[in-house]
Amino acid sequence: MYSFSLAVQIGIVFAGIFLWIGMLTGVWKYYQIRYSAAARAHYYVDIAHRSSLLYAPASLILAVLAYFSVWSNFTNILCVVLNIIFFSFSIGAYIVHGVLKDTTNQFKTPHRLGKSNVPTWMMTIAMVTLIVIEVGATWVLLLGTIIGFGWMN
Repeated sequence: MYSFSLAVQIGIVFAGIFLWIGMLTGVWKYYQIRYSAAARAHYYVDIAHRSSLLYAPASLILAVLAYFSVWSNFTNILCVVLNIIFFSFSIGAYIVHGVLKDTTNQFKTPHRLGKSNVPTWMMTIAMVTLIVIEVGATWVLLLGTIIGFGWMN
């Protein structure tokens, strides 16, 4: 039995989940390519596939940073979980756009979601929050690791 902190365990498990989602969306992408006259998958099916595969190693990196971080378990868990929430949100949004085939650019106005429009202010708040949380939480873990390595002395 391995003994890792909860932050590390969450990072590792979600790396596996994101890898698995990447594989599943890869099957979906292949299916669309196979049966498309243009031999292409929908833009957001492709993005969902690629982003899932990229968030898998990113989650492992977060786990490693949490492992070496000098911060409290609570701080490390918070930083890992906040990143994973936003990774999941992003992948989910890409999958929804892939299913609905409603846009090839979620940032183009009007912001389409199915047959509805999402207000620009909502998109702005979502993206600014995502940027601040992901960059900030990763910086906290990175700083905790750098301090742990003794590079700040």
